[in-house]
Amino acid sequence: MPLTTSSYWAEHAWLETHVEPGVLLEVRDGLIAAVRTGTDTPPPGAEILRGLTIPGLANAHSHAFHRALRGTVQVGTGTFWTWREFMYQFASRLTPDSYHRLARAVYAEMALAGITVVGEFHYLHHGPRGVPYEDPNAMGEALIAAAADAGIRITLLDTAYLRGGLTRDGHQPLEGPQLRFGDGTADAWYERFSRLTPRPHARIGAAIHSVRAFAEADGYERFAERTDGLPVHVHLSEQPAENEVCRAVYGTTPARLLARAGFWKPTVTAVHATHLTDEDIRALGSSATGVCMCPTTERDLADGIGPAVALQRAGSPLCLGSDSHAVIDLLEEARALELDERLRSRTRGHWTAASLLRTATATGHTALGWPEAGRLEPGAPADFTTLTLTSVRTAGPLPRLAAETAVFAASAPDIREVVVAGRRIVSSGVHTLIPDVPGELAASIAALRG
Repeated sequence: MPLTTSSYWAEHAWLETHVEPGVLLEVRDGLIAAVRTGTDTPPPGAEILRGLTIPGLANAHSHAFHRALRGTVQVGTGTFWTWREFMYQFASRLTPDSYHRLARAVYAEMALAGITVVGEFHYLHHGPRGVPYEDPNAMGEALIAAAADAGIRITLLDTAYLRGGLTRDGHQPLEGPQLRFGDGTADAWYERFSRLTPRPHARIGAAIHSVRAFAEADGYERFAERTDGLPVHVHLSEQPAENEVCRAVYGTTPARLLARAGFWKPTVTAVHATHLTDEDIRALGSSATGVCMCPTTERDLADGIGPAVALQRAGSPLCLGSDSHAVIDLLEEARALELDERLRSRTRGHWTAASLLRTATATGHTALGWPEAGRLEPGAPADFTTLTLTSVRTAGPLPRLAAETAVFAASAPDIREVVVAGRRIVSSGVHTLIPDVPGELAASIAALRG
């Protein structure tokens, strides 16, 4: 096949250490072929990106169907556990077709927010009462197709969810809406999981939902062996109650239980990790296990503020996710990481703007099994995002401070251009493949409400 070439001229580009004016990004077959600085004016034929261009943002933790809960679960009071009951109601109504339609709109919303890759933590596997579809991966395939339709990349983190919960009496069986999540045994999960295949826009990873949904008897060691080399994610210590019951049953915390099984390693990411002991932090950091923080969800559910500074100092790379999609805005997630820590410590400046942008880009890509992505450099996928520097939020600061402006002032509506694999997916703030994203969201969610 003939090579496809194009070029993009960035008015300003963040090159990891600084903001550079006049940067030409040459693209060949979906990859960045060259990065040329000092280009004061756009060369003939180059597509123009006005504002600040950064690598595409990586949303490392998503549950696409949770987007249907936005607004509904913000009414009244409650806890994570009462929120979960609302979530189960929507989970019970989805089919492969309706899930594809909803996820397509959700991933398009992500593209409009500058996200070029999503990690979909997928556990809604089967039909009502847990009966498999004719294609047992129909729901996962719907998500992979939805990402392609929305023009973004995906890592499908296919999740083992075998138990209904953990009480002081031990693990409980799946029941009600949870029946759709389970495969019965770890071997049955692996047999279905093994049928999933990567595509140019899609990679396959694995996940354990949590120590609540997977038991020692299910085989943590065997799971780790089978998924070695793949990106593996797990919800960890999201709630104090999870820690308390784990101590009661196993005599240790979830993090130490998994450490005992040799689960932690650089290809693994712990999601949330909100309520950790010092020993837990050392276990994660010493193994270079990644941690995905989801600040907007954690604050929406009143979960708490995770020990992000201590984790990073211990050796855990940090990435970010929008999780329940209370909002979809990775710039807000990055900003919240710093601002939440300021509230707790009453000290400013735990991370620089550059380090927060790396958390939202390169580190997130690595956590999702795309280590070559998330950078504006030759050989990387041509995935980049441009935000305006002339909105009411971003106008005024010097261009050399554009990284600080992006992290501490900009929001998703400031994203104007998004390019994935060299193809423009968002142009002037409009999705090029799905022009009416709000309409698609409204229609797909209304259908679920019945």
